[in-house]
Amino acid sequence: MKAPLTLARYSIGVGDRFGREGRAQLRALQALRDAGVTVVPVWNKSFREHSLIGTRPADVRRAADAAVAAANWAGGHHVDADHISLKNVDGFLDASDFFTLDVADHIGVAAPEAEIQAFAGRHRDLVGRIAVAGMPQPIVLTAELLAASARKYLHAVREAGRLYRHIEAAKGAGTFVTEVSMDETNAPQTPPEMLVILAAIADEKIPAQTVAPKFTGRFNKGVDYVGDPAVFAAEFAADVCVIRHAVARFGLPANLKLSVHSGSDKFSLYGPIAAALRRFGAGVHLKTAGTTWLEEVIGLAEAGGDGLEAARDVYRLARGRFEELCAPYATVIDVQTQRLPPVEAVMQWDGPRLARALRHDPRCAEFNPDFRQFVHVSFRVAAEMGPRYLAAVEKHAEVVGRNVAANLLERHLRPLFDGLRA
Repeated sequence: MKAPLTLARYSIGVGDRFGREGRAQLRALQALRDAGVTVVPVWNKSFREHSLIGTRPADVRRAADAAVAAANWAGGHHVDADHISLKNVDGFLDASDFFTLDVADHIGVAAPEAEIQAFAGRHRDLVGRIAVAGMPQPIVLTAELLAASARKYLHAVREAGRLYRHIEAAKGAGTFVTEVSMDETNAPQTPPEMLVILAAIADEKIPAQTVAPKFTGRFNKGVDYVGDPAVFAAEFAADVCVIRHAVARFGLPANLKLSVHSGSDKFSLYGPIAAALRRFGAGVHLKTAGTTWLEEVIGLAEAGGDGLEAARDVYRLARGRFEELCAPYATVIDVQTQRLPPVEAVMQWDGPRLARALRHDPRCAEFNPDFRQFVHVSFRVAAEMGPRYLAAVEKHAEVVGRNVAANLLERHLRPLFDGLRA
């Protein structure tokens, strides 16, 4: 019997809106591997992104496999059906071997009371004070809190179970990686709630290898974390400990780890994450996909000529469609229109000036976080530019790829994974 597909300890959701940057991403990963740390790439693209761009999951698979072959990458790779549901999963079945089961919309929808009480009865041993290795204080669960947590999360986990079994029936057990995602909700899960969620995942027999909880603070697209990194650090460490406890207690997969849906560029959190990974010997899956698209635009700007013209036009064409482009991402961006540069000014910028405004370098006085967030969600405009945009990316592949690789290696991989060993 073939061994189940297993996700490595360290993995990163790299993404690639237009499927052109796989080799550049792999150059960054290979540089880190040469230094002794293997981080496995997971190319992810959601149903929403496919719909906005006009691509299909098979396009992601072809681009990822071609890049791996061209780069002679031997570290493993995956293709993620990102944030899918029963409504749209079928289009991903053939191309994907990683499925992010997004059940956030079902959180707070109560399961039938009889099922809640049955769950609480089945897990009555959780009531009391539970010592969890690595946590300074025990988890305290009353019978009332156990039932309340089940009332909030049980239906969502049941939905994940239905979705998992649908995929399993089509692809076969052990042939794909499963993530359960609950990050796109209003409130973070507490350690007692995480324990209840993991018990429910085990009951559903979902062989989850990653779980994506909600953390305190804002994870806006393309910019750094908004919140207190110390609060995040405490939540991340507690979740690592609860997962380790749940693996032993409920028989979940031994490699189950946290997934952080970063929205790209949460630089202030990499230190706390790395510290927890070292302290507990844990793994992590980081999703930072949108960074690649922004580096394409930066590379085009720096290339000058028709590349710069294409980069300028992305902003010019997008600016008049602000509401339309921002609406799908309203909960994960915070763009103040008065801080966006006038189109007339941007059309006069040279390449270095545009790059400085867009590149995520808080030390640079010309960096504009609002400009960066807005361009982050404007990839639909580039897709509508069609052959013109893609031809520019291909013509200037060297400078674009240099930006993609350097950004991934120097701003993400090294700050998070340097000094760790898989």
